[in-house]
Amino acid sequence: MDKNSAIFLAGHKGLVGSAVYRKLKKKGFKKIITIDKKKVDLRSYNKLLKYFKSKKIDYMIMAAARAGGIMANMTFQKDFFFENIEIQNNLLKLALKKKIKRTIFLGTSCIYPKFSKNPIREDYLLTGKLEKTNQCYAIAKIAGIKLSEALYEDYNLDIVCLMPTNIYGINDNFDKFSGHVIPAMINKIHEAKIKNEKSIKLLGTGKPIREFLFADDLADSIIITLNLGKKKILNACKNKFPLINIGSGSSISIKNLSKKIAKILEYKGKIIFDKKFPDGTFKKNLNSKIINSLGWRASTNLDNGLKKTIDNYISNK
Repeated sequence: MDKNSAIFLAGHKGLVGSAVYRKLKKKGFKKIITIDKKKVDLRSYNKLLKYFKSKKIDYMIMAAARAGGIMANMTFQKDFFFENIEIQNNLLKLALKKKIKRTIFLGTSCIYPKFSKNPIREDYLLTGKLEKTNQCYAIAKIAGIKLSEALYEDYNLDIVCLMPTNIYGINDNFDKFSGHVIPAMINKIHEAKIKNEKSIKLLGTGKPIREFLFADDLADSIIITLNLGKKKILNACKNKFPLINIGSGSSISIKNLSKKIAKILEYKGKIIFDKKFPDGTFKKNLNSKIINSLGWRASTNLDNGLKKTIDNYISNK
């Protein structure tokens, strides 16, 4: 991939998109195309097509999505379904229309069955029932994978689907309701410290085990995948449609995660878990052998990633 290649980065202001943008800039890419959603709504194909009518796109990274934590997923099921389907369909139609050299479709580990054997392999997709709390988001992403596969098979469109584990990092959504587990927890614990509260309540039992990946590490995997030759990717995927897990390889219980965050924030109060709220899938760790064989491994451990994320949160308060 030439440094003068035109790369359309959809969702450049989000957690993953902003990390990819920083990495591309640092590596010297000069033609990074971004769109402010106030200017062009990605849910409107006509507006998207009009914007790109006279613009060249060599590569596309699909980092735009409606995403959120367990409570947001349960509360706004239709929005997670509709918005992700609309955004994905429009971007993939654009990839076909503009004959883009390679498209990176970003999914989620939520696509895999709730009771998958761990670590979860790519071929476990559609082998069992999904976790109900985020099934609308998961089904939307599965639909995007299957549309990508159809375009790959029927039109020879070069698409690689990357399925990251739980992502956190700089520029995260720290909202206590709509944020994912790490940013929401940081917000709650920091607020409890500021208010000098003797205890804090977190959702669920604290027992579930999760794998977390720093957003900048995911960005590295995206750029590596964008650069790889098609033959090398196909060989790694055993000549099947490229569906590739991106995981850190390490995991932690939610309870122990809360202790780490509290220690960094120097919160001395008691952490209580409210068992009235659902836990979601009990254990969700990915098998990342394919991406590892292609030359990528996570480089940021959880302690360092949490410190960077917390520093970012506090500096923007």
